[in-house]
Amino acid sequence: MTPPISRRSVLKATGTAVGAVAIGATLAPTPAGAAGAAFAHPGLLHTRADLDRMAAKVKAGAEPYTAGFAKLTANRHAQSSWGANPQTIVYRGLNSPSPQNYTILYNDIHAAYQNALRYHVSGDTAHADTAVAILNAWSAKLTKIDGDADRFLAAGIYGYQAANAAELVRDHDDFELERFQKTMLDVFCKVSQAFIVDHNGTYPKHYWANWDLCNLACVMATGIFCDDRARFEQAVEYFKNGDGLAAVKNAIPVVHDDGLAEWHEAGRDQAHSLMGVGLMATVCEMAWNQGIDLYGYDDNRFLKGAQYVAKWSLGGDVPYTPSTRERGPMIRRSVPETTARVAPADPAMTRPVWAMIANHYTKRRGLSATYLTQAAAKVAPEGGGGDYGGNSGGFDQLGFGTLAFTRDRAADTAASPGSAAAASGGAGEGAGSGSGASPQGGTPSTSASPAADGDLAATGSDDIVGWTAAAGVTAIAGGLLFLRRRDRIRRDGTQ
Repeated sequence: MTPPISRRSVLKATGTAVGAVAIGATLAPTPAGAAGAAFAHPGLLHTRADLDRMAAKVKAGAEPYTAGFAKLTANRHAQSSWGANPQTIVYRGLNSPSPQNYTILYNDIHAAYQNALRYHVSGDTAHADTAVAILNAWSAKLTKIDGDADRFLAAGIYGYQAANAAELVRDHDDFELERFQKTMLDVFCKVSQAFIVDHNGTYPKHYWANWDLCNLACVMATGIFCDDRARFEQAVEYFKNGDGLAAVKNAIPVVHDDGLAEWHEAGRDQAHSLMGVGLMATVCEMAWNQGIDLYGYDDNRFLKGAQYVAKWSLGGDVPYTPSTRERGPMIRRSVPETTARVAPADPAMTRPVWAMIANHYTKRRGLSATYLTQAAAKVAPEGGGGDYGGNSGGFDQLGFGTLAFTRDRAADTAASPGSAAAASGGAGEGAGSGSGASPQGGTPSTSASPAADGDLAATGSDDIVGWTAAAGVTAIAGGLLFLRRRDRIRRDGTQ
């Protein structure tokens, strides 16, 4: 097992002073084949089976896929007429050495992703050509992500998104794959790895969870996209045992007796908590598609944390244990900061984060997750970048989860993710291989009748109350069912 990314291990191995970036030797690219099974491609947020399912369902006129696809086609970023505006250096942060221009980057990345996704669903090659043209233009010109501390947000968020867009066109004849892989490694991932190791010279928990999570997502996405087993495995290990707030036991520090698990940033505000939940789901989904189950890690800890944020965001009362984090530069004594209570929540605030999570736990795993299903139904059909405002917060997630992650109930909800090799073999959903079924599970259907194939949010879910909540059905008080936790309140990791 490759050791986890950590400040202590890297500084010990290199003898580098605290605050410096020294990751080259430790995190050098390793061909996937040298460490075991090859990566599945496409294999970030969407597998071949996922893309085939979307296309078949939309062609058949099945809901809610058609509503989700309509949301995509209506977005101005999803048009084949989009033209790229690549920059040599991207700046983010009010104290950047040059004026901020990162809005150009995220608009172009979302245009590339949306056109690539539209191509896979519709078959219209004009959208694939547009996505390729955008990505090629950026890889030919971009040399650096710069700015104040916000540069780490730019590298992390737009890095994982760029990799996902590129993964969808990696086999296109005109796509400059090796050049884009170099861009991911040298421009985006270089900055994200520096943050995960050093946290900008601060205590590991100085920065909130969404900072750590977006950079972890970039490292994992780069590992998969670039067939770099070392980076991928380091991201997985950091999720489990890292010292920052992207580690699941730090982001979700307390599991309560009612089965809800406290999300660390709930003491900060709702918007960043929604962002963090979406980013953790992104990490879990990418890992799942490569045969690693982070969704279920530590007794489904993420399920409990996501349920907590969903209930709170819907206006429900949630428990909260005061949480303290160490802040400040490593060269000085830390300044503890304590959040004493959960922040106010606005039920009208939405982010396209729920469909991915709700579908995994209720459809792949067959678990009850009433607050998740209520939240997913409330925001459906989910849009993407450009549908949630023009500022950066509206582009933190790629979105379109109703189209992309709605799935049939898995035939074997107890199965583990299939091996990466099996997942890339072209088998349809539910075609098991080795010790487990493929990551998607279930048998695809092109039926136009939701009743026939058990489409999510239509029929067939154990969480029918949740899925129909948006249509005016009142949830039964106390009806939430959770996995029973194995022990009393846990406070794993450093608070």
